[in-house]
Amino acid sequence: MLEEIRQQPAALAKTLNAELRPIEKLKLRLEKQRPKFIILAARGTSDNAAQFGRYLLEITTGIPVSLAAPSIYTLYKASVSFKDALVVAISQSGESTDTNMVLELAREQGAFTIGITNESGSTLAKLAEHTIHIRAGHEKSVAATKTYTGQLLGLYLLAYALGAPIKLDDLSRIPDWTAEALTLETAIAGIAERYRFMDHCVVVGRGLNYSNVFEFALKMMETCYVVAERFSSADFLHGPIAMIGSSFPAFLFAPSGPTWPSMKEMRDKLVNLRAAMLVITDKGNRDAAKGRAVIIPASLPELYSPIPYIVPAQMFAASMATVKGLNPDKPRTLSKVTRTM
Repeated sequence: MLEEIRQQPAALAKTLNAELRPIEKLKLRLEKQRPKFIILAARGTSDNAAQFGRYLLEITTGIPVSLAAPSIYTLYKASVSFKDALVVAISQSGESTDTNMVLELAREQGAFTIGITNESGSTLAKLAEHTIHIRAGHEKSVAATKTYTGQLLGLYLLAYALGAPIKLDDLSRIPDWTAEALTLETAIAGIAERYRFMDHCVVVGRGLNYSNVFEFALKMMETCYVVAERFSSADFLHGPIAMIGSSFPAFLFAPSGPTWPSMKEMRDKLVNLRAAMLVITDKGNRDAAKGRAVIIPASLPELYSPIPYIVPAQMFAASMATVKGLNPDKPRTLSKVTRTM
């Protein structure tokens, strides 16, 4: 898992370089056939990526986005209209049965379909009319890391193709920002040691980093067997904050930008409650760096913060599994490809 975390800057650069020409062709296609709404279908880590896609696409394109509930089609056999929709399936392996069924049904109705996957020869890639191929290489660890960040990059490219004000020059900086986050590995290993006996925690974030809240919690659940509850800062204040007491572990994603005022309020409340808090931020948000914080040594625009921000969280989960005497590459009862209906 750690080795694959370290591979992310190279994997991101490779994906970006290879997809530049295809994404320009997709951009021309979508200019002629602009969708009225977008449906994202995914499971597991890919569903967390889809959560990011929902925020990114609605914020930057103004097109409404829905996350598919595959059981509507697979179990309830409901008939849903995909007229004027863009349907995007996201899967590391491309072999998620229910995700692929959503794509297949959409294509039968004439919807334009896109796949985002790490496997160019997969069922998903064959079903989709256009594929954004994530070139992360073979991922051996059951806990997905480099494929998750690759999917986020794929969603940036999709937003660009839909006319979002995203600059390719800015996307080209993401591998370097990710490499900056990797320089924190030794420091994070030391921090993880302090949480050796943690068996429950909360993870809080908002906006574009809300997907990272889910992904960080998932990584701790599947590799460290920690019960990790995940919340937006707004929802957390509506009740769950009552469970926080002295030394309760809490992890916050805190970039600068529109979400910082509410995250600062959350941070200050947790300080007053004496929670065992760790903030993930960057050097551009000096206020967030007060107290125990993991600070990425770069100033990051919030729009491009999610990929670099998840890297410290991935390293934390891998390091904590190690100090707990667990193997993060082979979590109990899990396999790399999960097929559900």
